[in-house]
Amino acid sequence: MDSEGDIVKLIVMRHGEAGWHTLDQERELTEAGRMASAKVARDIAESKWSPSVIWCSPLVRAQQTAGIVSEVLNIRAVDTQSFITPDDDPGLCLDALLQLSDPAQTLMIVSHMPLVGALSTLLVDGHRRGIPFMTSQAVVIDLPIVGPGCGDLKSQFIA
Repeated sequence: MDSEGDIVKLIVMRHGEAGWHTLDQERELTEAGRMASAKVARDIAESKWSPSVIWCSPLVRAQQTAGIVSEVLNIRAVDTQSFITPDDDPGLCLDALLQLSDPAQTLMIVSHMPLVGALSTLLVDGHRRGIPFMTSQAVVIDLPIVGPGCGDLKSQFIA
């Protein structure tokens, strides 16, 4: 891959602040979480990185965050992926990235800690120890080659 158009552009975002629920998968965004997610989405809209597809965790708070982001960015393609829940192996996501049919697209992943931190360090630094993400935080990673340690952290968005 030798041109800018061949680089996979990935935006990794943690869901917005969520309230309490007895079932973790049912936790919903708070008002602050909705507002922070919308702010980050607006900031992304004003940047040169606008995703064409969103992969989203099936958990409610990530679905709500992806819904807000897709509305702000006018994205129709929001695909629920079962392999990006909080405790999933980031290697499963890496495997899916290797199967992208259009590597020139900008893809956004909306998920949870610790997955977003572990995926980001796997792609940029080649390890899975992870970095902390605040709620609604997003980072942009360029991947000239999809593989561990091959990414370049380009930017971040914080509410």
